[in-house]
Amino acid sequence: MKAKNRDQSLSDSRELDGSYDQLTDSVEDDFELSTVCHRPESMDKLQEQTKFTKKELQVLYRGFKNECPSGVVNEENFKNIYSQFFPQGDSSMYAHFLFEAFDTNKNGSVSFEDFVFGLSIILRGTINDRLNWAFNLYDLNKDGCITKEEMLDIMKSIYDMMGKYTYPTMQDDAPREHVESFFQKMDRNKDGVVTIDEFIESCKKDENIMQSMQLFDNVI
Repeated sequence: MKAKNRDQSLSDSRELDGSYDQLTDSVEDDFELSTVCHRPESMDKLQEQTKFTKKELQVLYRGFKNECPSGVVNEENFKNIYSQFFPQGDSSMYAHFLFEAFDTNKNGSVSFEDFVFGLSIILRGTINDRLNWAFNLYDLNKDGCITKEEMLDIMKSIYDMMGKYTYPTMQDDAPREHVESFFQKMDRNKDGVVTIDEFIESCKKDENIMQSMQLFDNVI
């Protein structure tokens, strides 16, 4: 029974990365299984739970497995991978916040399922889905509202990530001014925090935010 589960796990993984080969012998199977900590769910299940096609899932899985051969990524590796996209700045803090958002099980690691579920929302979700995901990213302590301090932490991390070369004339207080501007628009009842309803309503009325979300529609 155990051997059958191992065979099914390997088959599911190969279906994802498009590399299934019936000629692979059992010695190679055992070696591959021994180097992997986590196997993703079946292709059919992932297609049902996301908005990606089989081909898209295979492309995503190949890239994920190439960077994370064990099948999961911890925060340190996630930061290292993310830093490659922003060599001009320090992306470590923003990558930390992003990792927290992807790590929905709060177990200190992101599996392919975690990654692809989040990506499906960001790239293919409805406007409400995407805004809910963004709110969760900003709500650092997950208490259901965003404070100025939380938004400021996110803003500082974004400016750090983009780097001085991107914004050479940016003043040190720019992130705080950005946050104050956001709160004036979003904190409707002026109670010092932004709720999910205030966040979604304000974002939907902001043409720049709506346009930026539409940029993700055809990324893959």
